[in-house]
Amino acid sequence: MNINPGPLLAAIDTPADLKKISSEQLYQVCDELRQYIIDVVSVHGGHFAASLGVVELSVALHYIYNTPYDQLVWDVGHQAYGHKILTGRRDSFITNRKYNGLSGFPKRTESEYDTFGVGHSSTSISAALGMAIAAKNKGEDRKAVAVIGDGALTAGLAFEAMNHAGVTDADMLIILNDNCMSIDPNVGALKEYLTDITTSPTYNKLKDDIWKALGKLPVGGNFSRGMASKLEHSIKGFVNKSSNLFESLNLRYFGPIDGHNITKLVDTLKDLKEIPGPKILHIVTVKGKGYELAEKDQTKWHAPGLFDKITGEIFKKKFELPQPPRYQDVFGHTIIELAEKNPKIMGITPAMPSGSSLKFMMDKMPDRAFDVGICEQHAVTVSAGLATQGMRVFCNIYSSFMQRAYDQVVHDVAIQNLPVVFCLDRAGLVGEDGPTHHGAYDIPFMRCIPNLVVSAPMNEAELRNLMYTAQLDSNGSPFVIRYPRGEGVMSVWRTEMKQIPVGKGRKIKDGKDIAILSFGHPGNFAASAIRDLKTEGLDPAHYDMRFVKPLDEELLHEVFSRYEKIITVEDGTIVGGFGSAVVEFMVANNYRAQLKMLGIPDRLVEHGTLKQLHRECGYDAEGIADTVRMMMREKISVQFG
Repeated sequence: MNINPGPLLAAIDTPADLKKISSEQLYQVCDELRQYIIDVVSVHGGHFAASLGVVELSVALHYIYNTPYDQLVWDVGHQAYGHKILTGRRDSFITNRKYNGLSGFPKRTESEYDTFGVGHSSTSISAALGMAIAAKNKGEDRKAVAVIGDGALTAGLAFEAMNHAGVTDADMLIILNDNCMSIDPNVGALKEYLTDITTSPTYNKLKDDIWKALGKLPVGGNFSRGMASKLEHSIKGFVNKSSNLFESLNLRYFGPIDGHNITKLVDTLKDLKEIPGPKILHIVTVKGKGYELAEKDQTKWHAPGLFDKITGEIFKKKFELPQPPRYQDVFGHTIIELAEKNPKIMGITPAMPSGSSLKFMMDKMPDRAFDVGICEQHAVTVSAGLATQGMRVFCNIYSSFMQRAYDQVVHDVAIQNLPVVFCLDRAGLVGEDGPTHHGAYDIPFMRCIPNLVVSAPMNEAELRNLMYTAQLDSNGSPFVIRYPRGEGVMSVWRTEMKQIPVGKGRKIKDGKDIAILSFGHPGNFAASAIRDLKTEGLDPAHYDMRFVKPLDEELLHEVFSRYEKIITVEDGTIVGGFGSAVVEFMVANNYRAQLKMLGIPDRLVEHGTLKQLHRECGYDAEGIADTVRMMMREKISVQFG
C-alpha cells in the first residue's frame, strides 16, 4: 500500500523547510502530519494516540526553535512520531519499530534531532537542565526544551529536576503536555491539582488580564519587573490557593493554553523564547486528537496494532483453536483467586494497571489494589510498609522499570526481609519497544541480593503455582517471579494451584550425553528443540530449574554427575545470570563439564519481533538445537581424534 504525505508535508525534509511555510499554512501542515501518522500506524503498527495529541506542538516547536542547535527533549518518546517525520525521517517512517528500522523512541544514534535517548518516563527535565547548564558554561546562546506529560510529571525524578532548575538561571523551557493520561488514566493529587488549574475560568481569565495589564505597565523608575512578578503571583494565589506549585519552585508558570491552537502555540513559544531562565508552559491537549475513536478510548488506542482507519476495526489474528492466554492475564485473574481466599493479599502497580492486568483486581477489589502512578520507587516502599503490617503484597512492575527501584528493593525490602512478592512482567526480550524496554538484567541484579527468592515459570500453571507459593505464610522472604511479555503455551490453564518447594526444580525428561537446563519460559524452546533433535537420534535431558535463587543443588549434583555436556538457557543477560549461577555451582563443587550458556548476549539488542530477536540471540528452538549439534560433534571429534 502506498502511503503519500500531503503536498506541504511532502516538501518538508528538515525543520528548515518547515520554516519556509507561512504561519497561515501551519494548520494544513498539522492536518497533513496527523493524517500521515494515522495512515502509517494503521498499516504498520506502533504507538498511536500520544503522537496525535502533540501534532500542533511538534510543528510549533520546530517552527520557532532552531533545532537541532536548540535542544529538544521528548519525555518517554511515545509522542515523538511527528517530530521524527519533520526531521528527515518521513520516508523511512514506515520502518518504525521494525527489525533494523527506525526506533519507536528518540535515539541519539538515529538523528542529530534526537538530543536524548528516551523510553522510560520522567527523564526529560533533568536532561534538558543539564543541556541548558552546559550551554551557559560554554557561552552558547542555545535553548533547551523538555516536553513532559502530566503522567510522567508524577515521578519523583521530575520533581527533583524542577527543584534543581528553580535555583539555577538555566535558559530552559518545560512544556507540560496535560491530557490526563499516561497509558491508563492518571491518578493522584497532582492530577487533581492540574484539573483545578485547567478548569478554573476565574483563574484563567484573571491571569490573562494580569498579563495584558503588566505588558502595558512602565518598566523602570519605581516599578520593576520583579515587582510586576510579585503582583502577578499574589493575585494568582488569591484566586487559586494551589496555583503556586510550580512558581514556588521558582519556575515562571505560563498557561494553561490550548495545545491544539497552532497560532496560539507559535505566538506563545515565540514570546517565551525571549524570556530568560527556567519556565514552564502548561498546554492542554487531547490524546488521540483527530481520530475520534482514539479520543474516546485513549487507553485502547495507545498502541492498538494494525487497524482499518475508516471503520476503526483493530485487526486480530484469527485462530481456529483456543489460544493460550497472555502471562499478564494469568497473573491478573490468579491474584483475584488468591485474594478471595486470603484477605491479606493486596496489589500494587506503578501506572500499568492495563499492562500488568492488575486492573481486574482494581475493578473487583478497589480497596485492595492500587495504581500509584509512575512511581516505581514508591511502589516498592509502600509495598514494604504494607508488609510490615502483615499484608501479602504483589507488587507488579515491568522488569525494565524495576531498574528504577533497585535501592528500595535492597534497602526497604531485602534488608528488612519483608515478604513482598515482586511480579516482574515483560522479563526478557520484549520485541518492538527495543533496548529501553527489554527486561534483560533482573536475574543478575536480583539474585545478588540476600534474602530474595528469584523464580521464573515455564508456563501458565507454573506461574499460578509460584504465585500461590509466594503468598503462603510459610514463605517469609521477598519473592521474585519473572515472566515474559505475550502468550504462554497452555490453552487450558486454570489448573488447581499447588505449593512448590522453594528452590526445587523438576526434571522434564531423562536423556543421554547432554543436558539442557532451562529457566523460565525458554524451557518451551528447549522442549521444541528436543522434539526436533529426536529425528536425528539425539536425546538431550531437560531440567526446568524454576529457581535461580536458591538453586536446586540436589538436581544440579545429579546433572553434573551424569552429563559432561550442559547447556543453560535463559531469557536474560548471560552476564551474571542463570547460566553464571550454574557455573558458580560447578566451580564451587569441583565439577568439570563443557558448558554453553544461551541467553541475551553482552550487548544492546535492538528492536524487532520476539521471534526475530530470539533467533538473533540464538536461544530459540533452532538456536538450542544448533548448540546441541555443535557440542555433540565436538564430542565425536574428541572420541575419534
